[in-house]
Amino acid sequence: MGRLGVDLYPLQSGVGLEDVSTFGKYLGGTAGNVAVANARYGHDVALISRVGDDPFGRYVRRELRRLGVDDRLVSTDPQLKTPITFCEIYPPDDFPLYFYRDPKAPDMNIDTAQLDLQAVRDARILWVTASGLSDEPSRAAHLRALDVRDRTRQTILDLDYRPMFWERASDATAQLEKVLGQVTVAVGNREECRVAVGEDEPLRAADALLERGVELAVVKQGPRGVLARTREEIVEVPVRHVDVVNGLGAGDAFGGALCHGLLEGWSLERTITFANAAGAFVAGRRECSTAMPDASEVNALLQGA
Repeated sequence: MGRLGVDLYPLQSGVGLEDVSTFGKYLGGTAGNVAVANARYGHDVALISRVGDDPFGRYVRRELRRLGVDDRLVSTDPQLKTPITFCEIYPPDDFPLYFYRDPKAPDMNIDTAQLDLQAVRDARILWVTASGLSDEPSRAAHLRALDVRDRTRQTILDLDYRPMFWERASDATAQLEKVLGQVTVAVGNREECRVAVGEDEPLRAADALLERGVELAVVKQGPRGVLARTREEIVEVPVRHVDVVNGLGAGDAFGGALCHGLLEGWSLERTITFANAAGAFVAGRRECSTAMPDASEVNALLQGA
């Protein structure tokens, strides 16, 4: 449930957008990417979002269906335009993003009327993002979904802090405080954890998330790998080295693979190891959604291929 749009990524690396002459067009938005990632593992996936009544909106819907995602809960906004995201590519670790979502993106107009409450309640996973709490009516729709969900496992919150969506970081903190007790899994990097719980040291951040009611806390540490913590177990997986092309889709690939491991009932260590490798796989590709691997590709990377 959440952000959906179009990524226009340069087909040239190491140059600013003012000097780029060719772009690739891809399905984008973190919720869209995570949905596609789960579909690649063979799961039945539906997305709750909105697009504009425009050519890009029609493209996004077509791509969702082509990539195996049910789009029946994606509404069409009659006034707002489907958002576009550009990036610049400076491997290995500099990928500036430029969001075109003014005056507002349709995905922030998700409302309670478009929710299938039975589907929300019964789904084996509900995945929501913090950015969906940044504006109305999206915030009310997310709160309603979480209320109906009633902390059913697995209810997952992607901390997904994007400064452009908030006037102040403290506004995001206040909204996250309201929902952390309603989810069973929280996933974020160190900056996102600092915004959510005031801690960016990984173990302290994980403990703070658990103290707020989360059952599984996952802290992505960049070059230090990933730490995952439950009340009984701590797992830390080192970074997997790849030749980075574009690091922007790695977090969404990680999220999709995390869902896959939870659905399969794997151990925490196996789940995090697999998710870490999925993120590395996509970091070695230019695009996000269409780069999401299937299980055989992740396993090949784990085996050194």
